[in-house]
Amino acid sequence: MPIHTPYHVSPRFTLTADAIPPYETLLVSLQEQVLEIRFNRPHRLNAVVEAFYTELLDALAVAERAENVRAVVLTGEGRAFCVGADMKEHGGAARTLYQRRQYLQLGNDVCEAVYRLKKPVVAAINGYALGAGAEMAVACDFIVMAENAQIGFPETSIGTCVGGGVSKVLPQIVGLVQARRLLFTGEKITGTEAARISLALAAYPQDQLLVEAHVLGAKLAEQAPVSMAMLKRLVNVSSANDVDSHLQQELDAVFTCSTTDDWQEGVDAFAQKRKPSFQGR
Repeated sequence: MPIHTPYHVSPRFTLTADAIPPYETLLVSLQEQVLEIRFNRPHRLNAVVEAFYTELLDALAVAERAENVRAVVLTGEGRAFCVGADMKEHGGAARTLYQRRQYLQLGNDVCEAVYRLKKPVVAAINGYALGAGAEMAVACDFIVMAENAQIGFPETSIGTCVGGGVSKVLPQIVGLVQARRLLFTGEKITGTEAARISLALAAYPQDQLLVEAHVLGAKLAEQAPVSMAMLKRLVNVSSANDVDSHLQQELDAVFTCSTTDDWQEGVDAFAQKRKPSFQGR
């Protein structure tokens, strides 16, 4: 599915419910300032196909450019978050080597788009999150899970390898030993266990998961958008920077924030003992 031209022509626009594209593999809804993107292939446990990836890239582009979207929640319809590649379609597809590479690139592109999105992204894992599904979740800023949901990286058991930056990001989240355990063995763990090792921020009963995910999304959406974008990038590049470089990047970020209307709004709101109303400018 092609990216919608209007969202690329204008860097800022206001998203309305009737302007949300009619995706085939996604259910997208705007709840206050939180955009929920729900994977919608429940008959295949939300397994990924090429159209899924291209539509998700489009929805993330919409989220990036919509000024009234301040946070994103990813979740799945039905019994799964996403169980990875649709092996049935893979088995029946006659792809050339070039087409296979292009498909794999789409998976990486989605994880990179989530990772680099200037707005916070919460993965609400409602069921199985395996392979590509787990990769997308790890690219998010926060993971919350249903207590009995399961996440895992089964790539070694089917003769492939993780992608989407997981081999870099996962050790930073859970530590090297736990990352090795999950990646080398392909072991699936529950939401309760994921929260214990800090892969998930929290685990909730199934019927509370989406409520809690949106509570978190709403809290993130209240923060100053420019500050959030600056801070997300700083956190994500911190492990690659030396101290001197990172201090300079922080200084640049602080200065940039101080030039915004939102900085003045934050100062005024503090002085007036009221809640600030940030505009992302």
